[in-house]
Amino acid sequence: MIRTVVFDVGETLIQDDRGWVAWADWLGVPRHTLSALVGAVVAQGRDNADAVRLIHPGIDIEAERAAMKAAGCGEQFDESDLYPDVRPACAALREAGARVVIAGNQTARAGELLRALCLPVDAIATSGEWGVAKPDPAFFVQVVKLAEAAPEEVLYVGDHPANDVGPAQAAGLLTAHLRRGPWGHLWADAPEAAAADWRIDSLLDLVNIVAP
Repeated sequence: MIRTVVFDVGETLIQDDRGWVAWADWLGVPRHTLSALVGAVVAQGRDNADAVRLIHPGIDIEAERAAMKAAGCGEQFDESDLYPDVRPACAALREAGARVVIAGNQTARAGELLRALCLPVDAIATSGEWGVAKPDPAFFVQVVKLAEAAPEEVLYVGDHPANDVGPAQAAGLLTAHLRRGPWGHLWADAPEAAAADWRIDSLLDLVNIVAP
């Protein structure tokens, strides 16, 4: 029985386009250049922040984020950045009796922005707030606490096989791989994605999984 559904954030709930555009403009490079580099590091299985490091080797990502914020170019997203299936899926899952939680590798600021959207969910947390990030097993210890259910009753949903599916399964959670965004599409047929308990193309597919 699935008691709690936990969502990743980037390219699961939120489109990452705005964030990469902000980085490209801040770094003074064409947006397509940074987009292409993001694709390259994704294909190599590397951290997506390596795309920024390729443009400015040795850059301090956190210091640069602080500088962007001070200049009024800090992290932002709003309703327009949500994928269209997010609200209806979350609402339907709660109506089916599931606890719905958001927990992903995001900054503390992203946590604030997510809460401001007033999504139909029961709890929201980010790696920046917890001080631990996926794929660290300690992240999923926090996920289970937030889920308020036994690991085998928790379904973790994400687009990144290496960050979402593998470590969540290692923690004893059920998993759904979402074919969405660069990671979700590129690694859709990878063994890590194939190992997920379910493979989905829309968050609305979860309703039949939770309440068949």
